[in-house]
Amino acid sequence: MRTMIKVFPGVVLLMALSAGAVLPARGEPPGQVGDQDRRFIFEASGAGLAEVNLSRIALKSSMSKDVRDFAQRMIDDHTKGNAELLDLVNKKGMATLVAPTMPAPHRMLAERLTSARGEELDRAYARQMVKDHEDAVKLFEKEASSGQDADLKALAKKMLPTLQKHLEMARKMEPAKDKK
Repeated sequence: MRTMIKVFPGVVLLMALSAGAVLPARGEPPGQVGDQDRRFIFEASGAGLAEVNLSRIALKSSMSKDVRDFAQRMIDDHTKGNAELLDLVNKKGMATLVAPTMPAPHRMLAERLTSARGEELDRAYARQMVKDHEDAVKLFEKEASSGQDADLKALAKKMLPTLQKHLEMARKMEPAKDKK
C-alpha cells in the first residue's frame, strides 16, 4: 500500500502531462475569476476541443472535398485558438477552469460520426458546425462585451471575427451537402 501511495501522484502527473494538460506553476494562487469569465473559459475550451475532434473525424471520413476543406480549416484555426486560450489561462493561474473533455453531446456526436459515412456524416457534421459556431459567437460576444477579466475580454474580441467567419462558412456548407 505504501508503494502505491508513492507511485500514484507520479502516475497522475504523467497521465495529465501526456494528455496535454498544463498545470499551474507551484505556489501560484489561482487567478481571481468572476462567474462569467469562469463560464467562458470552461465553455470555450470544451467547445474548442470539440471543434478539433469532430473536424478530425470529418476530415478522415467525409467524401466531400468541401467538407474536408472546411474540417481542415477548423482544425487549424481552433488548434491555434485553443493554444492561445490555454496559454492565457495558464499565465493567469486559471488552468483548473479549463474543460477536461469535450461536452457530452459532442462526445455522443463523435461516436455517431465515427460510424457514419457519406452524406449522413456530412449532414450531421455541417449541422453541428452551424450550431456550434452560433453558440461560440454568442459566447465570445458576451465575454468581449461584459467579461470581467481584461485579458479574456481582449482574447474574445480578437477571436470573434474568426468565429463569425467560421459560422458564415458553415452556413454555406450546410445547404450544399443536400445537393450531393
